[in-house]
Amino acid sequence: MHAWLCENPVGVDALTWKELPTPVPVAGEVLIRIEAASLNFPDLLIVQNKYQMKPPLPFVPGSEYAGVIEAVGDGVKGLAVGQRVACLSGTGGFGTHTLAKAALCMPLPPGFPAVDAAAFIMIYATSHHALMDRAQLKVGETVLVLGAAGGVGTAAIQIAKAAGAKVIAAASADEKCALCSRIGADATINYSRENLRDAIKALTDGKGPDVIYDPVGGDFAEPAFRSIAWRGRYLVVGFASGPIPSLPLNLALLKGASIVGVFWGDFARREPQANAAMMMELARWYGEGKVKPVIDRTMPMSELKAAYAHMGSRGVMGKLVMVN
Repeated sequence: MHAWLCENPVGVDALTWKELPTPVPVAGEVLIRIEAASLNFPDLLIVQNKYQMKPPLPFVPGSEYAGVIEAVGDGVKGLAVGQRVACLSGTGGFGTHTLAKAALCMPLPPGFPAVDAAAFIMIYATSHHALMDRAQLKVGETVLVLGAAGGVGTAAIQIAKAAGAKVIAAASADEKCALCSRIGADATINYSRENLRDAIKALTDGKGPDVIYDPVGGDFAEPAFRSIAWRGRYLVVGFASGPIPSLPLNLALLKGASIVGVFWGDFARREPQANAAMMMELARWYGEGKVKPVIDRTMPMSELKAAYAHMGSRGVMGKLVMVN
């Protein structure tokens, strides 16, 4: 097998494509031949030693992937050689093969292509957990999605629309706003040239959004939160822009609003039955055409460094997927 190996987490340039022994699964594991692996923001942080999870060195990055099971360890039930699965294991995806815990594998139904499957779990699980569980989104409410053309942003638009909400998508370019409209957003804001607060006020008749989905952080967090509706819920999803904002807590008091943390990974660990039910619903929604990953582009696995550079340019709309 071959894989991109991180032996020193000082950045993407330190990754090397190496031939490694093909591993053998132990009890509870499966060996997966990787067909596709998506590039997520944590995949950048982890090779820079900036992510909360710090795997022992050396490691193969690539948190999310899909492929075919080639071997099964002792005690594995419900999975078999030849079965197609998607997996979100945190590491291992940027190569030709990897070991994964069987419990982390999502069996793929017929008609679920590897590229979509490799781009599915993280963004849809995060967005469903955020909107449906943490925000308790109701039919008819208004959702503002910041960073709406990114992976989790596009997933949030689709899930909010499936739940019967009105969606305002905020992004940094006209072409990104156009994408958001194509996948269901009711209105868009280009916050690179529009005043965010003025635009929100105009689009909500002064009421403000009931739910704000923020995977970006940075400079737009406070103006967005100042615009929130009475009893609104502000979802803290991530900080893709870099800076972690500080919100004046008096704003929560004045609006009767909630600042709600979203940590899907720990939800999945602490509440596995609820997470499994959520994933079953999302797989059903995919089959019904309610959700479908937006794929910016596919690139050969050998071009991983170029893919990282493209992601760093902030020009990605949806998900980047590496293919073998």
